[in-house]
Amino acid sequence: MTLQTSPFQLRESQPIAPGKFADPALTAKGEPRARVALEALDTLWFNTGTLCNLACKSCYIESSPRNDALVYITLAEVERYLDEIADRGLGTREIAFTGGEPFMNPDIIPILSSCLSRGFEVLVLSNAMRPMRRFERELINLDGRDRLTIRVSLDHFTKSVHEAERGPSWDKAIDGLQWLARSGFRIAVAGRHLETETDADARRGFADLFARCAIPIDADDPAQLVLFPEMDETADTPEITTACWGILGIDPESVMCSSSRMVVKRKGEVEPRVVACTLLPYQDGFDLGTTLAEASGDVALNHPHCSRFCVLGGASCTA
Repeated sequence: MTLQTSPFQLRESQPIAPGKFADPALTAKGEPRARVALEALDTLWFNTGTLCNLACKSCYIESSPRNDALVYITLAEVERYLDEIADRGLGTREIAFTGGEPFMNPDIIPILSSCLSRGFEVLVLSNAMRPMRRFERELINLDGRDRLTIRVSLDHFTKSVHEAERGPSWDKAIDGLQWLARSGFRIAVAGRHLETETDADARRGFADLFARCAIPIDADDPAQLVLFPEMDETADTPEITTACWGILGIDPESVMCSSSRMVVKRKGEVEPRVVACTLLPYQDGFDLGTTLAEASGDVALNHPHCSRFCVLGGASCTA
């Protein structure tokens, strides 16, 4: 996908060199490509659909009010996978939801209720705007909502940068965060920092924002304030080989696909599919089948996101 220019992508980047990320077994230099085994399905993600009330400039999935490339997943479809978790004794701890905007899915409240009733921790990624606010009463009345976390997207700690990315949305997002806090929900924030800022700079900026707005989030806690690296799949980045684990001192079990999978339902397809990663819902090489059993194999790190976001960026959508 080609993303528009974003305030987070200021420098000129080199395009990916020819031959890279082409062969799932070997890199362009002929070295064995790194693979990651699924150690345990700790988190199962569901994409609720790509429709969103916003159209952000660098949305990796190109969510918008018109994009329904991933259609709304239904309660029955979600419960099929929850049943498989139980039947196979997978020990999954968390069910997580991303979009699009999850609260645009008409089944979202019954889906959350079903997950909570089965004892899962539940994470929902939201922009905390009107789609979520329509369900204030239903959210407050959810049984088990002490196990529900809503992670709100604030691209930056300043209104100007946030709205350069997302359009006019800052005031409503802050108001939604404050409502969640006042209502006693577990909350987190997902953001980024500019290329001219360090991680520490960004955390200080967000800490000041949270203090001014009475939002009870510890900006130094990476689970409460999740800061993501740049995601530009057209920009060059090193391929990850099997030797890189030792060279970089990184454990493959720290990479997101060692502990999670995501369920998507693509427009025109009869049933949902399980993919390796929250970041790669469309790529054929990361489509692992229709069941969690089929999706339990290892994953070749054959995409720029695997390198830039997960291995070199050290990031994960699950905090």
